[in-house]
Amino acid sequence: MAPVRPLVEVRTELGTVILALFNETPVHRDNFLKLVREHAYDSLLFHRVIPGFMVQGGDPDSRTAQPGALLGNGGPDYTLPAEIVPGLVHTRGRLAAARQGDHMNPDRRSNGSQFYIVQGKTFAPDELAMVAARAERNGTTVRYSEDQVKDYAEQGGAPHLDGGYTVFGEVVQGMEVVDAIAKVECDGRDRPLKDIRMYMRVLE
Repeated sequence: MAPVRPLVEVRTELGTVILALFNETPVHRDNFLKLVREHAYDSLLFHRVIPGFMVQGGDPDSRTAQPGALLGNGGPDYTLPAEIVPGLVHTRGRLAAARQGDHMNPDRRSNGSQFYIVQGKTFAPDELAMVAARAERNGTTVRYSEDQVKDYAEQGGAPHLDGGYTVFGEVVQGMEVVDAIAKVECDGRDRPLKDIRMYMRVLE
């Protein structure tokens, strides 16, 4: 029998999302559960929203941020080692860890608290092949199964991130809420003009 995947409830004023965490990424799984149980995410903002791509939150600086303030640089006083697992790709609804770019962070270590949920857009098989070829040229090997090719074509995602960021969970309920967040009006730095706060709990 497959091990049970931990579930986390994310409540927002636009609705509730249920996340299942992957046991294949135990460091990220356990860190996320620890932060949720410590209420570290409660009242933080979804501070970066890009329709057709993803919604991002988890910056502790967002709890008391003034309107229009630049967000996205905050986090706890630690990062996490990358757990980039072949086969865990950025299809629609996947949960992944934000991080600094490769030039500052060649080991691709994850921010200790910031995460994003993929909304994404669809990619035809030939487009996906080009994404994989580009990743190969940049030193990252990405291989897609038939099911993943079908998922990207029918459901969508963000394949250009595959092999570069740790994917550690997925939405199992409430993807329509992610879509609703992705539709809100944002400023020029992709921050929603109206604050969208989150409240989390582990579903034991």
